[in-house]
Amino acid sequence: MKQELRKKYKALRNALKQDEQDELSLAIANQALSLDIWDYDFYHIFLPIERLREINTEFLLSILAGKDKNIVLSSSNFKDSSMKHYLLTDSTKLIVNKYGIPEPAAGIEIPAINIDVVFIPLLAYDQEGNRVGYGKGFYDRFLSQCKRDVVKVGLSFFEPEKEIIVKNSQDIALNSCITPKKVYHF
Repeated sequence: MKQELRKKYKALRNALKQDEQDELSLAIANQALSLDIWDYDFYHIFLPIERLREINTEFLLSILAGKDKNIVLSSSNFKDSSMKHYLLTDSTKLIVNKYGIPEPAAGIEIPAINIDVVFIPLLAYDQEGNRVGYGKGFYDRFLSQCKRDVVKVGLSFFEPEKEIIVKNSQDIALNSCITPKKVYHF
């Protein structure tokens, strides 16, 4: 089931034209403003893998910067499927790794336990908040290191799947998911 969903949503994203993708990404950022999440300090966000047509998070980054929030980015270790988290500052140097993921080269490390809100990339999700990513488990491992009440916000161009996604014991569900048209709460 997860493999079929990955294939389906990769195809749907690939069908989006660049201007559609930017318009939908801006709509997602505007929808984010309706969430009751803006009183926290540390916000983790991903930078998009362009070739995979991920949501352009620059609009959300602008909102976070405008609200003077601490923005946290990660770098991925593909040997052990772990992530290190760094505070985004004016001097943060970003590099694109061999998988096309923009990430900080180094910086001020922030422990996962300090992060309050995590914006999560995904391919698909269902009406229960279960999500399907690329299948490597990076975010499940990361979220398991965060505080119990960390706010988990998915970002998607698309509406949820009606059918419940079969989940593993390591899978961590979303609290909400922002789409261009509405915010789903779970």
